Amino acid sequence: MQTDPIADMLTRIRNATRARLPRVEIPASKIKVEIARLLKEEGFIATYKLVEEGGPRKTLRIFLKYTPDRRSVITALRRVSRPGRRVYVGKADLRPVVGGMGISILSTPRGIMTGRAARKAGVGGELLCEVW
Repeated sequence: MQTDPIADMLTRIRNATRARLPRVEIPASKIKVEIARLLKEEGFIATYKLVEEGGPRKTLRIFLKYTPDRRSVITALRRVSRPGRRVYVGKADLRPVVGGMGISILSTPRGIMTGRAARKAGVGGELLCEVW
């Protein structure tokens, strides 16, 4: 039984980038698809695809992005809010990640969005993770 599916997703991506794999497959959910969408929009992954293979379970296939010298575009991923310790931030508490080089991903009343978009929209929420 998985207690934190978002942490599992981030760990699978982290392990795949360290092994220099071209793609990683993750059990799909709506929130994971939204996180993958934000990672693609911000340029951290090449693309993603929702795959239905045979059974009722869907799989999220994420294609990783590397530089020409085979270094991963994603330097690090960090899960901030966990099931045992939820972390909420207001619009005034949103700060840049690694001097603006990374992104924070939040769950807000208006949906899953980056910290920059949440600051612009004037909303806060649960700080899910940071990527740089």
